[in-house]
Amino acid sequence: MINLDSPDILTAQEAAKIWGKNEAYVRTALKQNPDKFPDGSVRRFGKVILVTTQGMEAATGIKDPRKLKNRRGSFDMS
Repeated sequence: MINLDSPDILTAQEAAKIWGKNEAYVRTALKQNPDKFPDGSVRRFGKVILVTTQGMEAATGIKDPRKLKNRRGSFDMS
């Protein structure tokens, strides 16, 4: 069963913001180089694009920044 409440399923705009990219990043990347996204990691629903964290990690080469922040925070001694 797919959990649509999963934090690993994002709108393209949410994902772009989290990864520090332009709001149109996912749409543009899909148009220019759709092979960057693994099968099943991105899907259009009308004008809305949903993308998984796996898809964003593959497309950008950057691990999920939310997880990096949590990891850094756990080592914060201040």
